[in-house]
Amino acid sequence: MADVEPPLAVLLMGPTASGKTELAIRLREALNGELISVDSALVYRGMDIGTAKPDGETLARAPHRLIDICDPAHPYSAADFREDALQAMNEAVAAGRTPILVGGTMLYFRALCFGMASMPAASPDTREALARRFDEEGGEALYGELTRVDPVAAAGMHPNNRQRLLRALEVYQVAGKPISELWAEEKAEGAGNPLPYRTIPIALSPPQRADLHQRIERRFRAMLEQGLIEEVRGFYERGDLSLDLPSMRAVGYRQVWEHIDGKTGYNEMIERALAATRQLAKRQITWLRRWPDCHWLDGGDPECLGKALKIIRAGATLESDLPAAAEGIKGGPVR
Repeated sequence: MADVEPPLAVLLMGPTASGKTELAIRLREALNGELISVDSALVYRGMDIGTAKPDGETLARAPHRLIDICDPAHPYSAADFREDALQAMNEAVAAGRTPILVGGTMLYFRALCFGMASMPAASPDTREALARRFDEEGGEALYGELTRVDPVAAAGMHPNNRQRLLRALEVYQVAGKPISELWAEEKAEGAGNPLPYRTIPIALSPPQRADLHQRIERRFRAMLEQGLIEEVRGFYERGDLSLDLPSMRAVGYRQVWEHIDGKTGYNEMIERALAATRQLAKRQITWLRRWPDCHWLDGGDPECLGKALKIIRAGATLESDLPAAAEGIKGGPVR
């Protein structure tokens, strides 16, 4: 009996503010697709302005899976995402639709496509103790400790990357071995759970970094005009949230929180948020450059949709790959 080819899925990736959502919606209409969000901030309810979450009208026209599924007080992990995304993809295919995964959380894309190592479960007590040490001793002190116990992991991160630094030390303390060793096991074993789909990876990014930086600044200033500070103030005043939670550490939210807390002035808050967002975009692009067989497009190109459809058509090798697709996707030129 011949092996059955796995179904097709489109991965629409890219740095923040690169125009992914607009293209994803147009692809959904052209491909009879199912949009699945790949964004570690969009999962949280109420985090709307600072995440550039599609508004209600847009979501009514083009529903996204995995948006507004979690309260900001509850951490949501890459493992949670993989489980939820696979379920959403399977349901899309069963309904005759093409899964289109769109977002910029590269860790989620990696977990989905390449599986995950057998990492130890999070230890709140260990993480809390490490977080206190980070605040009291500073990132350099903990980074020095990580360099001693896991030089491989330390070489791949910045001393001020609080989340990654604390997680690496947490894994070492809980598992008794370096996180880099677990990464190596993951690579050697293929993580034991590869994605049961054929994927077409598309990266959306302006060719010039300066253009992306301008988009980032315009978007953040628009967020402030739309009420971002008031949105974050609502979280600040809840009483059950803090900067130790992944939700409130999201780019933009952390900087506004610190401003509300009196630690920074308004203009300093803006500069810190813009710098953090530019750094995020840089990391996202670095991830994408390492992604195998990735197709690069400029979201500002008027022909972007047509080029994306040609890439998808070229990768759709089976008649069943694009069920009920719009005329022109299979066969003649895409207009």
